[in-house]
Amino acid sequence: MKKIIQSVFALLCTIIGLYPFVYLFVNRKFGLLSSKDDGLLIDTAWNIAFYSHIFLGGVALLIGWIQFNKKIRNSRSELHKRIGKIYVITVLMSGISGIYIGFFATGGIIASLGFICLGILWVYTTFKAYWYAKTARIAQHQTMMYYSYAACFSAVTLRIWLPILIILIGDFIIAYQIVAWLCWVPNLIFAYYLVSRIKSRLVVNSI
Repeated sequence: MKKIIQSVFALLCTIIGLYPFVYLFVNRKFGLLSSKDDGLLIDTAWNIAFYSHIFLGGVALLIGWIQFNKKIRNSRSELHKRIGKIYVITVLMSGISGIYIGFFATGGIIASLGFICLGILWVYTTFKAYWYAKTARIAQHQTMMYYSYAACFSAVTLRIWLPILIILIGDFIIAYQIVAWLCWVPNLIFAYYLVSRIKSRLVVNSI
């Protein structure tokens, strides 16, 4: 069962990580862009931030899950470090871009606050994870990485929750306002649960 869950997890990360490349082959009103006004779609700063966010965030999602593989961490530490550096760079750039475009989110202030908070949290936890790794505080580094990737995985959970909410509520704007929070808050709660379980296991093993 554990291997099945891990396989599904990796598959979802891969599919959604590659999803931004669809934007290279479709018109400008594809997906969430269809909810944006024409003035925003021709704004240079917004476009740079939007495409930086989705493509670099996609890279982070694609490679981030590999960092939780124990075999790679233990037997190929240099590869783990290199992937980690790429992850940190892509997250910082994607996260800062995400904070910026969050101010223009469909759904007004409720959705904006949700995505801005997500971006800040993603950047903060990733930077802290990097800092702990640099200062050889491995336990803290691993904890922050769980939270960082929980925030990163919001790209997946958003695309799971949004169509469900639209069907249940029947209103895209309200569904989008809800998903701006629902796509990441439960992820963090689950990450907290995982971290707590790992810490409890370590305590039991040390007795």
